Amino acid sequence: MNAQETAPEAIETAALPLPTPDMDGDALFRLGLAYSTGLDGCPIDRVSAHMIFNLAAMKGSIEARDYRREMSQEMDHDELAEAQRAARRWIDSGSTSIAA
Repeated sequence: MNAQETAPEAIETAALPLPTPDMDGDALFRLGLAYSTGLDGCPIDRVSAHMIFNLAAMKGSIEARDYRREMSQEMDHDELAEAQRAARRWIDSGSTSIAA
């Protein structure tokens, strides 16, 4: 019997990296970069990248502000609106706090 024959039928895939409440602005910025460029197994997703850059900027990342602005110029109105709604949902859920 080989490994494929003994492996469970459901193939377990690695979970996508997601923002967590303990991430600081720099960590969020790096995660936004991953989603904007497809690094670290992330799919290229402009909406998620913009949302994460937005969270990073709120936690003090200056670089994230610049990347968020650049990304918004590449996005259509619906994508931008969804990214902003997603960031608001994340904040409203209590998952993050804004830098003072």
